[in-house]
Parts: sequence; structure tokens; C-alpha cells
Amino acid sequence: MTPPPRRRTVLGAALATLPALGLAACGEVTVEGRTEEAEQLRIIDDQDREVLLPGPARTAVVLNSYTNEFLRAIGAGDRVVGVDRASLDRLPYLDLAEDRIIAEGLDQLNYEAIAGLEPDVVILPRNAVWQEAAEQLESFGIPLVVATAWDTAVVDETLTLLGEVFGLEDGASAVLDLRAEIAGILEDRLGDVEPVPVYFETVEPYLTTLPGSGFHAMILDAGGTNIFDDASGGDAQEELTVDPSEVVLRDPQFVFHEFEPAAEPVDRFDTLREDLAARPGWAGMTALAEGSVAIANGWATSALGKSLGALYLASWLHPQEMADVDPDQYLTRWVTEFQDTELPDPADYVQGPEA
Repeated sequence: MTPPPRRRTVLGAALATLPALGLAACGEVTVEGRTEEAEQLRIIDDQDREVLLPGPARTAVVLNSYTNEFLRAIGAGDRVVGVDRASLDRLPYLDLAEDRIIAEGLDQLNYEAIAGLEPDVVILPRNAVWQEAAEQLESFGIPLVVATAWDTAVVDETLTLLGEVFGLEDGASAVLDLRAEIAGILEDRLGDVEPVPVYFETVEPYLTTLPGSGFHAMILDAGGTNIFDDASGGDAQEELTVDPSEVVLRDPQFVFHEFEPAAEPVDRFDTLREDLAARPGWAGMTALAEGSVAIANGWATSALGKSLGALYLASWLHPQEMADVDPDQYLTRWVTEFQDTELPDPADYVQGPEA
């Protein structure tokens, strides 16, 4: 993708023809400097770094699939010229060629390839090697913004930040409004419910979530309690591999397993249900004995800062209170309106308790 030409206002072009000497004699800065100052953006990123941009970013290299989803949602998807491999694997609708992959992981950036794309900005999450990247990119004159889209606790701030970087505040507001709408539904319907004990498992067997994780917050928002809310020792994302027998002892009333996010449907539902049922001692747990098990593709339930996951989980934990709320409609809206792509069938991505 060839970066669009830099815009230059008619006023700026006219002023640039004035004699710089005459302006300097009045004790003023040069017109060129004044024009740049008028267009400059001062951004404070999520590491409290001040970043100067010459104006709203028109081209960007962006790592992390959740950040790329947010950029598409606010209307900046066509400004992304380079991504990491996971983003392209998970989100093939980004429609970027293989040669636009500039990182194999969040710690393996090809700085020469990034410079070759001449982006206005590079955007990394806080768990990437952003300190190294800031130093390396400085030599190319490319600014770096740290924005973390996977962390539920800062999703609203991240959306606001991205809106500022790309000059798309209205687009960011539309996404924030959708999040607020979902949050309002959950607050209104679940204010007086009895919380349901939940065991949440992400990607790997026995890998669960602790307080401080977005998944933990998702459980609480859905009217549940995390059976491992007293555990500690998690990783940077507050996830922890637990003893299988401890899950049995804590006897959750609901089990929710989310596998790796992928926009292309992946049919792992029956296999994962069978795996859960076959684990030693698990068949006798309340959740499995009553069929209270849900399986989901993380592309659907972790979307929008896990707001969609909270909505689905609430509908399973508290079906009476959520009877007239259809999470599938919100997933469809997110995918078709905000990701500008097709959703074959919500059931290809999310399957709740079997009837």
C-alpha cells in the first residue's frame, strides 16, 4: 500500500512563500515551524510517555490483533500498512500481503522492514519490546505509541488514545458507546442476582484467570464469581496453571473454556467438551453433571475488551434476567458494522450449555 501524500493547506502553502527574513526581524519563528506546530499532536500513551506526531496518523504499523480490531472499529483499518504474524493469522480480513508482516512476535520486530514502509507511527502493546523499539525507531525518525488493547481494565483509555492518534475521535466514541450499552444492560439486569461460581479456562488445559485479569473482570460483570479469586502467583496477564484436583474440590457451577482467537471458524467444540468430561474426577463436578459448560472461540468472546464474553456468560448464568437479550445480535453487530466483515453463523464461534 503506497502511503497517501502529505496534506498541505492552501494557507500553509501561501505563507511558505513569504520572506522568512522579514518574519524573523519581528522576532517570530519561521512560517515552516509555525505550520508544523499548528498540526502537531502531543499524545500521552499508556506508559505516560509524551509522543509528538506531525498530525493525525495516516499510515501505521500495528502489533497485536486486538489493537488491529480496534483500529478497524474506529475507522482506521485502511491506514495499517504493517502487522505482526499473529494479527494476520487471526484476522485474515485485514487483507494485507505476507510482505507486510514485520514481526514474528511481540519481541521479534524487523526494524528495517518497518522503516521501509515509512509509517507515520508504530503502535505496540505494553507487553511488547517497546523500550527497544522506541530506541531503534528513533534513528529512522518514526514515533512509537504504546497502546494496550488486550487489557480490559484500560480498554476505554486505549480506544480514546487511538482516536486521538488517528484523528478519529468520533469513531472511537461509537465503539465506546457500544461498550457502554452492553455494560448498562449487565448492570441493570444483574444488580440483585446471586453470583454463580465459575471456572474459566483459556487456551491451555488448567490455565485459569486471577484477579487483575480481564477474564476475571468478565466473570464479575456477568454475575459470576471466580472460583480462583483467592489464588496468586499468576503471570503478567494474571493467568495461572492450576492443579486439576483443585478445580474438582472447588466444584464450580459453570465451566467456560475459550480457545485461541481466529476469525476463520475453527470447529473444536465437541473435542473440547469431550476432553473436559474425560478429565479424572471432573464428570462428578456440578457444572459437568448439569451440562453447564460453554466453549468459545476467543475472537468472539474476547472481542471489545471482553464485553461480548461478559454478555454471553451472563446469558448462561442468569437466563431469566437476560431472557430478552440476544448476545448473538451484538456479536453480529460487532463483526459486520465495526469489523466490516461477514459473520457466517454465531454458533460457529460460541456454543453455550447443551440443551
